[in-house]
Amino acid sequence: MRKDKINYYLDIAKEVSNRSTCLRRHFGCVVVKNDEIISTGYNGAPRGRKNCDELGFCYREKLGIPRGERYELCRSVHAEQNAIISASRRDLMGATLYMVGVNGKTGEIEPHSTSCMMCKRVVINSGIEKVIVREPNNEYSEYDVNSWIEDDDSLNGKMGY
Repeated sequence: MRKDKINYYLDIAKEVSNRSTCLRRHFGCVVVKNDEIISTGYNGAPRGRKNCDELGFCYREKLGIPRGERYELCRSVHAEQNAIISASRRDLMGATLYMVGVNGKTGEIEPHSTSCMMCKRVVINSGIEKVIVREPNNEYSEYDVNSWIEDDDSLNGKMGY
C-alpha cells in the first residue's frame, strides 16, 4: 500500500532528525512547496562550535530547565531555523514545514512537539503557511501559521509548550 504524502514527508523529517547532535531531543524538518522539498534542517550547535554530543552534556539539562523554556541557554540552532536559513523566502512563501521530534534517550516520538515561541516567530516571518508535526503512532497535528499570528503566545505569560 502506498504511503500518503503527509506521512511520506514526516518520514523524511524523521530521517533528517538522525543528524541531530542534541542530547535531549532530536528534531528534523522538511520544507515542501508544490510537492518539492525546498530544504531540510535538524537541531545542533552553530557551525564550528562543539555540539552537546561532543561535549557530553546539555547545559539546560544540567540546570534542570523544563522543555520549552530558556532557549537562550541552548547551544542548538533549532531544526526549523536551520531549514529556513537554508532556503530563500521566495521558496518558503506558501510552503509547508513537516517536523518530527524524537526523545534523545528513548528514541520515541515526542508527543505535542510543536515549534517553540522563538521558532514560531521565525516561521511566521518566513512565509510558511502550515506546520505538520508527527505524533506517536504515525498520527500528526496540523498548525495553520496564521493562527500563531492571531494567538500571540508572547502576550499570555505562559512558559513552555
